[in-house]
Amino acid sequence: MTSLKAGVIGAGVFGGYHAGKYAASPRAQFIGVFDPNPEKAAALTARFGGEAFASAEALIEACEAVTIATPAVAHFEPAMAALAAGRHVLIEKPISETAEQGRAMVALAAERGLVLQVGHQERFVFRAMGLFDTGAAPRHVLARRMGPPSDRNLDVSVTLDLMIHDLDLALALARAPLAAVEGRARPGRFGSPDEAFARLTFRDGYEAELVSSRVAPARDRVMRVDYDQGFVEVDFVARTFRNETPFALDPDFADSPMARDALGANVEAFLNSVLDGAAVAVSGEAGLAALEAALQIDASASAA
Repeated sequence: MTSLKAGVIGAGVFGGYHAGKYAASPRAQFIGVFDPNPEKAAALTARFGGEAFASAEALIEACEAVTIATPAVAHFEPAMAALAAGRHVLIEKPISETAEQGRAMVALAAERGLVLQVGHQERFVFRAMGLFDTGAAPRHVLARRMGPPSDRNLDVSVTLDLMIHDLDLALALARAPLAAVEGRARPGRFGSPDEAFARLTFRDGYEAELVSSRVAPARDRVMRVDYDQGFVEVDFVARTFRNETPFALDPDFADSPMARDALGANVEAFLNSVLDGAAVAVSGEAGLAALEAALQIDASASAA
């Protein structure tokens, strides 16, 4: 195959982003979208072409690959239906609502030999910098990911909404298995925490301390990674970093397509995995690991 028939389930903000990327890619044929709200689906197809399908099943039948861009609580059923039908799946984070659901998705994708990729876009920023290529083991991570109040993603905790980005990065940097997870949280507006703190400890002594809030005055997303050789501090909002190590990181990383458009890079990586057999950028197993850590943090916070 040189191009892939791709569709999107979910016509919200991120569904629109994915639809636009498929429509613009020479490696994809955008088939259309399904959303329980027909007007939202029709609005997307008016912008990008394709068909507004009457059901997820009909969209899956017409495609070779699908993006799942529904709210997290609605990821599982369409993802499993797509995988059962032999379709490759790109799913927005978190991979699912529960670890059991995530494990079932990973197992079915492996059984069918299908690509299951999770939309942890911040990884592409680290790739553009070269931070995954240093060969060095981190000793400590300190990250904050803060955002102002929003009506989006209130179906899940701040841990599954915002912190999971930094959880994925902390896990991706690790050179040893995770040994312990602890968390604290403050009650949120609708029953789920809006502010959370977590500490992850790995078997080689590496620690990650993460704090997230979705009721902060402004967006503030910074991560500092300490090594024996020095530290790197990344500002995800400004797309800048401070490098106090001897590592040959790219000072112009923000100008690379991968960093400028991480979601677009995510979609292209998915297409490359399906069409060319390239390594999956963020595997279902990696998405599951981030989900399990987030759920452990929420459980620890609830028990405290």
